[in-house]
Amino acid sequence: MKALLTALMLCAGVASAQEFTTLKGHGGPIMDIAVSRSGQVATASFDNSVGLWDGAVPQWLEGHEAAVNAVVHWGCGPDGTGCGVFSAGDDFAVRSLGGPDPRVLGRHKGKVTDLALSPGGGLLASASWDGTIGLWSLSGTPSAHLDAPGGVNAVAFESPSRLYAGTSNGVLMRYDLTKAEALPVVQHGFGINELVVTGDWIAYGAVDGGTRIIDQDGAEIADFTLDRRPILALAYHAETHQLAVGDGEGYIMIIDTANWRIARDFRATRRGPVWALAFSPDGAVIWAGGLDDVAYGWPVALLDAFEPGIDGQRSFLRAADTMPNGERQFMRKCSICHALTPGPSRKAGPTLYGVFGRRAGSLPGYSYSQTLQSADFTWSDATIDALFDQGPDHYIPGSKMPMQVIAGANDRADLIAFLKQATTANRQE
Repeated sequence: MKALLTALMLCAGVASAQEFTTLKGHGGPIMDIAVSRSGQVATASFDNSVGLWDGAVPQWLEGHEAAVNAVVHWGCGPDGTGCGVFSAGDDFAVRSLGGPDPRVLGRHKGKVTDLALSPGGGLLASASWDGTIGLWSLSGTPSAHLDAPGGVNAVAFESPSRLYAGTSNGVLMRYDLTKAEALPVVQHGFGINELVVTGDWIAYGAVDGGTRIIDQDGAEIADFTLDRRPILALAYHAETHQLAVGDGEGYIMIIDTANWRIARDFRATRRGPVWALAFSPDGAVIWAGGLDDVAYGWPVALLDAFEPGIDGQRSFLRAADTMPNGERQFMRKCSICHALTPGPSRKAGPTLYGVFGRRAGSLPGYSYSQTLQSADFTWSDATIDALFDQGPDHYIPGSKMPMQVIAGANDRADLIAFLKQATTANRQE
């Protein structure tokens, strides 16, 4: 396979900048990707951080207290340094990271799912599950919030005064910021997760797999809905007329918007999802991220030459049937946030090494929520069983742990047995 790819690249005359690339270093899934005009890649991760990549070693931008869901570049200094981003995440915060003045622009009352920078850069919009859109002025004028008919998953500007938003209950809203008007354009019926807005058309991707192109009044231009769901990422490159669509099953579809046809349809991972997409400045590379803790740069011209994953391997997780049940439960419920080895890691949660007998919220060097810092219990068979029986949102209300339950008592027992073996000093390597 490697020899074939090399031959294809040489025959096609593809430059080194257009070869398959991996950006490794995050400690959790890649939730969003942004690319600056100069080609610098920014990655937002479940590990609470943003990476700025000018090569293989990133600059880490910290400040969020939970997963970072959205990132947009705001630019660099005249000499190419001092680069920064706007970011937002599960800690309800909208931040400016990097540059000379990192700060919190403001906060929502729920998770922030998307960001959009207005043409000209004077206004930043944020989408939140609290049912509002934040408008954060970057020029000193007062900021504001717009109400939406449901949790907001996506925002996109058409112009400095016109904004669109997609909601969790399937409504596509248009806001005229000069007239303070709000108008529903589409009632899709399923949650709208992603938006791309141009002066001529609007593309949206939805929970039911709907991938539709409409005009500003909601009339359909094209429908590229396939039997894959949900749609989790959209990216557009105007100069090359490429619209990229990422879904929950690991595919990247490239639509030619000049002719409204599917130009490429590529399975990027054997198991999805594709949560993040962004084009390089010339449109020759599509950057993608998902459940893996690695961002991938795929040369668009060679997409059909690649097998899913690297050298045909899964990009995450071993096949489930090769694992004992306890390990399988750990991989499904815990591995995204927690390492099993001693020492620090870039994962979102503290290491579980030595967890049995450890007081909750007490591992040195980890930034716990106030709830866990104040918790008065020790991790044991009984408390770990109760955690997954009730779910963290009920067992430790107010913690940063995501909501999840292991319903089967035998599955919880197998997980506890696996953790005991894997997190003690005398474990079998």
